[in-house]
Amino acid sequence: MALLHSTGILLGKELRTELRSRELITTTLVFILLVVVLFSFTFDPTSSESRRFGPGLLWVAFLFAASLMLQPCFLREQMNDTLSALRMSSPDPFAIFLAKLTANTMFLLLTELLMLPIFSVLYNVPILKVFPALLLVLFAGSAGICVTGTAVAAISAQARMRELLLPLLLLPLLTPVLIASTEATAALLAEEPALRLDWVGFLAAFDIVFLTALWLFGEYLLEE
Repeated sequence: MALLHSTGILLGKELRTELRSRELITTTLVFILLVVVLFSFTFDPTSSESRRFGPGLLWVAFLFAASLMLQPCFLREQMNDTLSALRMSSPDPFAIFLAKLTANTMFLLLTELLMLPIFSVLYNVPILKVFPALLLVLFAGSAGICVTGTAVAAISAQARMRELLLPLLLLPLLTPVLIASTEATAALLAEEPALRLDWVGFLAAFDIVFLTALWLFGEYLLEE
């Protein structure tokens, strides 16, 4: 209960900070929109190539946009010298990570949901019939990105070349998530939609493994 209470308080801080500035959501949304629109000009929206290549382009856009969103995750705390105060106020260091990765997942999911109608129109891919299953895939993939990204952001925030270190560490680690999310999304957007439970199960297992590792070793990542 203490963990959930601390997480709720810290999550409220993260949400209020973003609602005041709207920096993360705006930047991420503009980046995804730019990538999706630019690549839409290279495909014929009425062809089957949109169903084949659209999901991959969509998740690449999500991945790179998430790296922009995760960059200031712990950097803000370092610059404002509030990380020590957060550690003192929370009895469990895992609450800090849990609040941040929950906020990052919510922000990333929001931008993805805002982009889906635009993606559907530009690539001529209907999504309404498969929206519940697609939402499940988006959540599992976004959670995997944010769990891993939050841990890497904590490491890179204390390094000198932090802007370069985050993508260098993050992209190789998230390759399995990118592949599984793309395959699951492509199966849902095919002419005969199907929910690939094997890929969804892989994403769920990935999330659980990295969340457990973050719970076990999170305290050491916060050491200065």
